Amino acid sequence: MALQAFKYYYIPSPPVGLAGIVVEPTEDLHRLQDELITAVEPYTVKTGTPAAFFSERGGRDIQKSLIEYVADFVTAAAGKHFNPHVTIGVGTEAYLNKMLAEPFESFTFSPAGASVYQLGTFGTARKELRAIKLAP
Repeated sequence: MALQAFKYYYIPSPPVGLAGIVVEPTEDLHRLQDELITAVEPYTVKTGTPAAFFSERGGRDIQKSLIEYVADFVTAAAGKHFNPHVTIGVGTEAYLNKMLAEPFESFTFSPAGASVYQLGTFGTARKELRAIKLAP
């Protein structure tokens, strides 16, 4: 699967933001997202608590906006609202605004594997639950 990265983005959570690289959505990515949503449907609940996330601070580091994002994911971030991306980290908004102002050189890449993680603060992949390697 060849994927095209075409720009940076970030989600603000002042005074910082969560940054990523946006990937051009493809039919294969949409199909994969649909299959994943169907596969996890039996395990979903309407609203979770910080206890559903990986935390080394008793859930105090889990943002309310993250809990809402996960609860609303299928309606707010799937299908026509799908935003495939690779999260690259957290930075100050000043730094991230400067990063977004710089030109982005588009590039093509292919995944080498896939993993399922328990999410932590800012929706970062914190605890690996399952991993598979993809054939080259």
